[in-house]
Amino acid sequence: MKLLIIDAQGGGFGKQLVTAVKREFPQLEITAVGTNTVATGAMLKAGADHGATGENAVMVGARRADVIMGPIGIVIADSLQGEITPAMALAVAQSSACRILIPFNHCENIIAGVADLSMGRLIQSALEELKKILA
Repeated sequence: MKLLIIDAQGGGFGKQLVTAVKREFPQLEITAVGTNTVATGAMLKAGADHGATGENAVMVGARRADVIMGPIGIVIADSLQGEITPAMALAVAQSSACRILIPFNHCENIIAGVADLSMGRLIQSALEELKKILA
């Protein structure tokens, strides 16, 4: 299975997600794509097997992935402080991969009806969804 984790800004969320996935599913090969080199570097330091940066890396990774994980902003053009380009959002949204989107209420995108959970709880929930996909 090809798992793609996408993150932006400082890569802090992606770093925590990579760490959690590697701890729970050490056999999975993770490709980390950051919208910038800082985000990519953080995810590589956390244990991602491969890393790439930028719009084209998101587009290619989305085509090749079986599962894509990241904050919900990766499917919203101009989100995450403007780091998600329309092409990136479209590539993720149109991918045939299963998407596990983590609902962060920030950057002017509010998800109604979703509790304001801690980052740790959101990551745990994402791991539970990944476990269902792997079963």
